[in-house]
Amino acid sequence: MTRTVDPTHRTFVSYIDKSREYYRARGYTNPYRWAHFEGVPFTALQRPLSQSVLTVITTAHLLTTEGETPWLQTVFSIPSNDPPTRLSTDGLFWDRQATHTDDVDSYFPVHRLHEFVREGRIGRLAQRLHGVPTEYSQRRTQERDAPEVLRRCREDGADAAILVPL
Repeated sequence: MTRTVDPTHRTFVSYIDKSREYYRARGYTNPYRWAHFEGVPFTALQRPLSQSVLTVITTAHLLTTEGETPWLQTVFSIPSNDPPTRLSTDGLFWDRQATHTDDVDSYFPVHRLHEFVREGRIGRLAQRLHGVPTEYSQRRTQERDAPEVLRRCREDGADAAILVPL
């Protein structure tokens, strides 16, 4: 089915509505509550981006050497100098009609970041890039996964992280 897009109006996927419908269809009686924070835990860079160390954090999954997607329940890290050519989103809920994940750089821009390092736009990439499990529990994310990925980022000396959730 082809849709005519009116270029004078923006089109978007309402992930809030889609998530609410997803949970309702699975029998949950309470609608999903999106994370909300009064104070945002972000800080300004301490030095210019051209001198900073960046990392990437994704919710996509690694593929095994056999091409399978293990369901990861923990934070994972991979070397930034040998990034994957493909990640997986199997088992994750996202609008497959509105987009795709065939182009890894569209949602895990590590190759482009290496290019920016060569151009001097960013200082360097951290030793590792990270993935966190897609977790529908805000409590587990806040208490388990976020502290672990923060520990790893600090261990690698990262000044900033690019968050690319799916």
